[in-house]
Amino acid sequence: MINLNSKDIMTAQKAAKIWNKNEAYVRTALRQNPDKFPEGSVKRFGKVILVTTQGMEAVTGIKDPRKDD
Repeated sequence: MINLNSKDIMTAQKAAKIWNKNEAYVRTALRQNPDKFPEGSVKRFGKVILVTTQGMEAVTGIKDPRKDD
């Protein structure tokens, strides 16, 4: 079962804020380079885009800023 309360699933806007990117970053990246997102890491529901931490790390090349490494 998928846990929709997971911190690893977020809206595109929230993900952009966490990764310190423009609000439209995920939408633009998805339109221009959809193959950068690993399969199952991004999903569009009408006007809403959900993205996983794995998807953001793959697209930005930056590890999750919320995690202390």
